[in-house]
Amino acid sequence: MRTTRVTVAALAAAAALTLTACGGETAKSSSVKQISGQAKAGAATVLDRPFSKPDLVLTDTTGKPWNLREQTKGKPTLIYFGYTNCPDVCPLTMSNIAVAKKALPKADQEKLQVVFVTTDPERDTPDSLGAWLRSQDTAFTGLTGDFATIQAAARSLGIGIEAAKKEANGDVVSMHGAQVIAFSPKTDEGYVLYGESTSVDDYTKDLPKIVKGENP
Repeated sequence: MRTTRVTVAALAAAAALTLTACGGETAKSSSVKQISGQAKAGAATVLDRPFSKPDLVLTDTTGKPWNLREQTKGKPTLIYFGYTNCPDVCPLTMSNIAVAKKALPKADQEKLQVVFVTTDPERDTPDSLGAWLRSQDTAFTGLTGDFATIQAAARSLGIGIEAAKKEANGDVVSMHGAQVIAFSPKTDEGYVLYGESTSVDDYTKDLPKIVKGENP
């Protein structure tokens, strides 16, 4: 497992400014500064200047308000922004996390919070989001709501997302950064970044340390 230690400023300065289009394409975005450029494939990026947890209140899969800071306070937390109609990156990422989570001791599984925030709230209703996540792990939390609110929260973590758009072939595509950010149970800050090529083995090796708030 390779671990990279960098500052948020260095990441932002070196960012490739690309968004992931589920399906394998990328698109340039000059208006969004991201930290995806230095997220090494299959490796954890430990941030010297962690992110503050977004002050975010959205709707969970039961239709109730869900306060990110309150619900995850003092808990190891993984946050990912994506959408359920994504054909590849999103389901693979969540599946990898789900498999790795099952390798944890039962007590640690119960501590770990995995939060999936939709980038396509118009189609990802609480019901559809809940059904999709249950196929991955019944304990995963799904959040939907106002797109502008979601976009602001993602940007506060250095992740760019754009509103879903219909392509010429009729497909609806949501462009989004494909990073997973791990928050420490000790500080409630986002201190580790994972790129879209992070494998099941990578997560399996790292999650025991993430649960304890240690560096991978």
